[in-house]
Order: sequence, then structure tokens, then C-alpha cells
Amino acid sequence: MALDAATLALVAAELKTKLLDAKIDKIFEPTRDEVVITLRSRTETHKLLLSARSGSARVCLTREGFENPQTPPGFCMLLRKYLAGGRLIDLHMLPGDRIVFFDFRCTNEMGDLVVNTLAAELMGRYSNLVLIQQEKIMDALKRVDFEASEIRQLLPGLPYTLPPQPGKPDFLATTPEEMVAAACQKELPVAEALNKTVGGVGPVVMREAAYRAFGGETPLLASELNAEQRAALVAALAGLRGEHSAGGTPTAVRLESGKPVEYSFFAPQQYGPTAQLTPYPSYSALLEDYYSTKDRAERLRQKSKELYKAVHNMHERAVRKQAARWEELAQSHKSDTLRLYGELLQANLWAAQKGDRKVTVQNYYTGQDVTIPLDPRLGPNENAQKYFKDYKKRQTAAVMLEKLLAEGAGEIEYLATVLYEVESAPGEQALGEIRAELKSQGYLKYYKQRDKKQKPADFLRYTSSDGFEILVGRNNLQNDKLTLHTARGRDVWFHVQKAPGSHAVVLCRGEAVPDATRQEAAELAVIHSSAYTKNGAVKVPVDTTEVKNIWKANGAKPGMVLYEVYTTVYVTPRDGLEETLKAKK
Repeated sequence: MALDAATLALVAAELKTKLLDAKIDKIFEPTRDEVVITLRSRTETHKLLLSARSGSARVCLTREGFENPQTPPGFCMLLRKYLAGGRLIDLHMLPGDRIVFFDFRCTNEMGDLVVNTLAAELMGRYSNLVLIQQEKIMDALKRVDFEASEIRQLLPGLPYTLPPQPGKPDFLATTPEEMVAAACQKELPVAEALNKTVGGVGPVVMREAAYRAFGGETPLLASELNAEQRAALVAALAGLRGEHSAGGTPTAVRLESGKPVEYSFFAPQQYGPTAQLTPYPSYSALLEDYYSTKDRAERLRQKSKELYKAVHNMHERAVRKQAARWEELAQSHKSDTLRLYGELLQANLWAAQKGDRKVTVQNYYTGQDVTIPLDPRLGPNENAQKYFKDYKKRQTAAVMLEKLLAEGAGEIEYLATVLYEVESAPGEQALGEIRAELKSQGYLKYYKQRDKKQKPADFLRYTSSDGFEILVGRNNLQNDKLTLHTARGRDVWFHVQKAPGSHAVVLCRGEAVPDATRQEAAELAVIHSSAYTKNGAVKVPVDTTEVKNIWKANGAKPGMVLYEVYTTVYVTPRDGLEETLKAKK
């Protein structure tokens, strides 16, 4: 659900109560769609999140910790220049519109007091943040030029104008009687007719009004309502407006799975008794909880995008090089023809002269005539020696190519595992460890670790149903550490067959590992691999062996190990297994 104007008005009123007269302490831009402003009042410190992301545009207080870029983006630097040290003197919005204006009293470069306004335009995919001074645009988070919009441009130096206003009256500025009278002119379902009549609220509000008025869903069209039904609809709308006037109850709706699917300023009844209604102490808490999972995934996607692109390019380049080597090896296998030409020329030196471009002689192996190309600058014997020399080069190249092909196969396999790690990285710390690993292997030359004192993440730890500890590596370096240093000879090792994934090890404590624990460890190995599909319909092969049977070749990439004695099992991971085994710890 998008944040509608009615709910946003309550959010703005809440923010005004808490932030008015607070002073800006810090400004950050953790991602390209978000700005975080730290404000200090006399008694508290608050973090204000302004998000212009299309799927989760909002303003609210947040307690989340953000990982900020090493170099502040240009818009962040502009906000610091014009807003740093400013004090919030007003927070307001236009009725029915989804724009919140934050007015800050600031000191300019000349030492004069000025009012700078930060406008948070929260309008779906058109969401934006705009810095305004004396009704002129200083800059926008997302600049809008004449090519992007002929109606309204957001560029430095232009006058700030409001977006085109909707043609529908505002829900909060229209009486319930007027809403119902206008809706009943339409031959549409009741909730849809109300949506077409007024603006400023989302569909959930109008569905709720219809549900409360008729005690459930109704097949009637708005134009078919009788006087009694219209009166019930008026009462339902009046009740919702009354809840809004009283400040409302910030509530999220969750399905049986626990995932939030809707929120509003009231407790919805339309989802029936199976839905779980979660009230919140504030609108900021509601918005932060509702969008937290989605935003964390989006922030991580943005941060990992550059790294993924770099690793993907390395992988594609390695694949192309490998294909070229195979082609070259195929050519080297034809080197026997060069040796044959040299032998036949030496046996028939009399048949050629210097200056000839070709000579036809009999192949004494088959009895057939063979035409041999010649270099006219060389004599017959010199041409024969040249063929022998080229033959030896091809033979030497074939030996080198066999070695390079083996190295190339290992490199492709290694980069495939790194790609999987980037895609499944749970946070910035995991991405940092992957960057450090790539730098140690010579793939990233200019990466500088931001926090050298940061403690490396521990293995993923689980406890099997039989009480055995199961460890899973988070990345290639951890896989090496787990298999080659932490685990002991009789411990049992698991890895998906012929696919990128983590090493999983059951610490056996000198005891025999039960079948149930082996099954769970194999399922964890699948869950932490590229072979995992959440639909659970595919059986995945998993190799398992004792740790004593595993070794590492000299010069092998991190996470790449060898084993010959093993067993393959086929498993389908069970839903909820990972959470269950974590909970047993």
C-alpha cells in the first residue's frame, strides 16, 4: 500500500509534535532514494528518514542503523551546506496532497538568518525530495528536466511549483453526505464508486466504509442503494472520519504467514477473523516495521549491484577465455598434419624448387597424392624444417593449454561461487568480506577495507534434532577455515554436487552421526547453495564424506577442495527447517 494523504497528515502531525524546534545535527544519504537527518531537541535525539523510493515513499522517525557511503553524494553535500545547524520552525502539508514541507531556520554564508524548506513529495514513482529557498529550487534528489516532463520541471534555479492537483475533492474536506450522493451517481461497486468520487485516501479506506456499512461485502452497485443503505454508508464514512480526527490507531494487517499486507489509521475489519491486526504506539513505528524488510533488501541490492556487476564481468571473461582455449586446443590436435608435410617434403626434396608455392607428392602412408603449401621464399628443406618447427610449437601449446584449461575451469567455478555469495549476502559486512577475498586473490586492485578492526563474522551455527552441532560457512574463506582448520577428521562434511554453495560440517564429537542429523545437514547444505528453490519440488544431490578425505590442491582458490571417497544423497529441504535448527541452539 502507498502512504495516502489522510494517513500522511497524521504522520506529519506526530512528527511536528516531536521535532518542532529541534536542531539538525547530521545529514546522510545512505542510498540514492533516502535521506536521514539527525535532529536534537533539548531532551531527545531523533533520526528522521525521508524516503523517495517509489515502493516505500514516506517520512518517519527511525531507529534503524544505516551504512552510509564512504563519499557523500552530491545532494547530501548540498543539504549539509544549506541545512546543517538549522532549526525546524515549521512542518506543514497541503490538505489532500502528499507533500510535507519542513521549514528550517538556517544561517547563510553571510551570517544572515534564512528559511530553507525541504519538500518531501511522496507520490509513488514520482516521489522526490526538493530543497527550496525563497520559492526557488536549490536542487532535487531526482532532477526532472524538460524531456522527462513537459508539465513540471525540478531543476536548480527554477521556481518551485506544486504538482498538478487531482480533480477529485479531498476525503477530509468533503462531508460524508456529499461523498455518498456523488458516488451513487455511478454504476460501479460501492467501494470503487467512492474511490472515483473523492481522493486523499487509499482503496482500503473505501472498502472499509462499504464493509462496515453493509456488515460485509455486497454485490450491489452504488446506484442501486436505497435510502437506508445510503444512510448506513454515510454513518460508516463519518465513523472513519471521526477516528481520523481523534488521531486514529496506527494498525497493520498481517496474514497467517505473519507478513504485513496493509496498514492504515484505523483497525480494518474487512479482512475477517483470520487476519491479525497489529496496533502500534506511533505512525513512525508502523511505517518502519511495515517497510523494514523491503527496504533492507533494496538497500542491499543497491550496495551489491556494483560488486555483482564486477564479478559477473569477471566470470563472463573467464568463460570466453576458456572457449578460446578449447578452440585453440582443437587446432593443436591437427598438428599431425604439419609433421606429415615435413616428412613428405624431406622424402621428396627433388620435387620442389625455391619459389614454388605448392608441391604435389605421394603420401606413402596411404598411397594417395597430397598437395603441400610452400613458402616461395624458402627452399624445399627449409620448408620441411618450418613444418617440423610449427609441429613442435603446436605440441608444446597443447601441453600448456591442458594446464590453462584446468586453471580456467577452477577459476570459472570459483567466480560462480562468488556470484552466488554476492546474491545471497545478508548485509554490508558480508559484502565487505567478499570484496576483501577478491582483493586477496588479485581480482580487485583498488578496494580499501573501510573498517580493519571489524571482527569477522562467525560460522552459521545450528543444532540438529539429535543434539549435534552443524556449522555452515558464510563465504569461500569461511568454507576453507571450517573444512581445513576447524573440523576434525571424523567430522562429516556436506556440499551440493556440482553447484556453488557453502560447506556444511557436523561436529561428531567422536560419536557416530545419526541418519536424522545427516539428513538435516544435507538439507542445510542445499539451503545455502545456488541449487536451492523455495518451492521444494526438486531433489538435490549432495556429496558427503568425512573431513579426513578432503584436501586442497596447491594454488587452489578459496573454498575449492578435492575429495575422492564420498557418498551422494538426494534431499529436498523442508520448509522452516533452518529456523527450527537455529531455535534449538
